[in-house]
Amino acid sequence: MQSWALVNGRIVLPDAVVEGQALLIADGKIAGRVPDGDLSLGSAISTVDAGGRLITPGLIDIHTHGALGHTFNEPTAEAFAAITAENARQGVTSLLATLLTAPVEDLVRCLEFAARWMGGARAGAQVLGVHLEGPYFSPAQKGAQDPGNLRTPDDGTADRLLAWHRILRIVTFAPELPGALEFTARLAQLGLAPAAGHSAATDADVQAAMEQGLRHVVHLWSGQSSTVRQGPWRAPGLLEASLVFENLTAEIIADNRHLPPTLMKLAFKCLGPDRLCAVSDASSGAGLPEGARYRMGQMEYEVHDGVGMLLDRSAFAGSTTLLNRMAPVLRDVVGIPLAQAVRMVTLTPARIIGVDRQKGSIEAGKDADLAVFDDDFTAWGVVIGGGWYR
Repeated sequence: MQSWALVNGRIVLPDAVVEGQALLIADGKIAGRVPDGDLSLGSAISTVDAGGRLITPGLIDIHTHGALGHTFNEPTAEAFAAITAENARQGVTSLLATLLTAPVEDLVRCLEFAARWMGGARAGAQVLGVHLEGPYFSPAQKGAQDPGNLRTPDDGTADRLLAWHRILRIVTFAPELPGALEFTARLAQLGLAPAAGHSAATDADVQAAMEQGLRHVVHLWSGQSSTVRQGPWRAPGLLEASLVFENLTAEIIADNRHLPPTLMKLAFKCLGPDRLCAVSDASSGAGLPEGARYRMGQMEYEVHDGVGMLLDRSAFAGSTTLLNRMAPVLRDVVGIPLAQAVRMVTLTPARIIGVDRQKGSIEAGKDADLAVFDDDFTAWGVVIGGGWYR
């Protein structure tokens, strides 16, 4: 359908939820909103009845590694198709293909394949770019990242990775490592989002990196240093800097496993819905049953108690929850108003990666990427580029 309308839904805008309006779609774009009754006055436009369900922008996940036993570290059409299809089925219409620490040669192959994938017309969630999470991390805050492939930004490998800067959107690294300040400045000059993560940084390290362009922090409380004693003095870490420094945006993994409600509430209280987004950090275990084993790179993990874990249970290994199931956690567990909770999985991540002029909210002229959800955020229907995905 070139021109059509969604009717009888609750349309979620950035600051409100409106009813009694039809959402017009034309030529792959959002054309505007009119009162439902206007379409009954001799209009020939086709309509789809949303049945009173929520109509939101398509969700945008800027930190997701995989699903259904596959990761974006597999440079194959089978892996990319499986992950993007599963995300689209759940209402995630755009994402960043997130790579985790691996040998540099493997990362280059993944970047090369991602560039080819992005260059063609594909079904499923649109890959807007790549989030490179690693390999420049602190061994002390490695989490589930492969310790055998950790590196420092000054070791001469950055050129090979940044040769693919045209498809990179976010690069996450530990800002205290040797060469990290120069690396930060280079990322900023290339127009990328330098992000801190898996880091043992102090707040002074973070401040120095911010002066070079650092502007985002991944998964609060996961792989982050906190306050330590240095003699009689207390040195704040990356966590405290993330919550206090106003020029930083940040993420939480809102699966109700990585963080208890009190910490999610603290993050929201400190940053608010315009600086804090939710991400899935989904592993290849997303969509697999309890007890299933899965691999990411050379590491093996297990789905346990609704989350990915190392086999020795010493650390989480990404979530097994896609982004649509995190929206009700934000609303019902954290207590965030619906419009703001939806903003944290749509417009805020769009702003962080610089695509908010095209995506992330229901506004005339933006891409018609939409999701129609039941109240529990089960996707009833998904629209990508103005056409029904299912």
